[in-house]
Amino acid sequence: MARFVKQLQTMKPLKTILVPTDFSPNANEALDYAVELAKRFDARIQVLNVIPTAMIGAEYGLMVTQAMVDDLLRDNQATLDKLVAARTDKAAFAPPRLEVGDVRIQIERVASEIHADLIVMGTHGRRGVKRALLGSVAESVVRTTACPVLLVREGVS
Repeated sequence: MARFVKQLQTMKPLKTILVPTDFSPNANEALDYAVELAKRFDARIQVLNVIPTAMIGAEYGLMVTQAMVDDLLRDNQATLDKLVAARTDKAAFAPPRLEVGDVRIQIERVASEIHADLIVMGTHGRRGVKRALLGSVAESVVRTTACPVLLVREGVS
């Protein structure tokens, strides 16, 4: 126990928490978890939504118009703004960010850019074939980012 207390005393202060969201209920649980952490550590939260390039490109043989892209960007930004506005009385927030690209790469890039001390994100806990087919953004983030990552499983918080 003494060793654990010593580690806590030498930890880097928690000032910036990055919370990636895909707007799922699990991601909302992770955001609420981050809000509680931010309150306790007087940290600031950066909420991030990444629109995967595959949703915008022609990888699926879909004809995507600029109007469709603009609608997607506008809708996601509005959803981000609502998520943050509903919690601004509970914690400090940076303006929410909307990015386009590979989700894993964008999370890592933003974490580095804002000097995140912690990433808090939801994980669906997929296993087996589902995980193999869908991949795991959370697993990739854990492996590639320089800061600690706290994963919140669905239904835990």
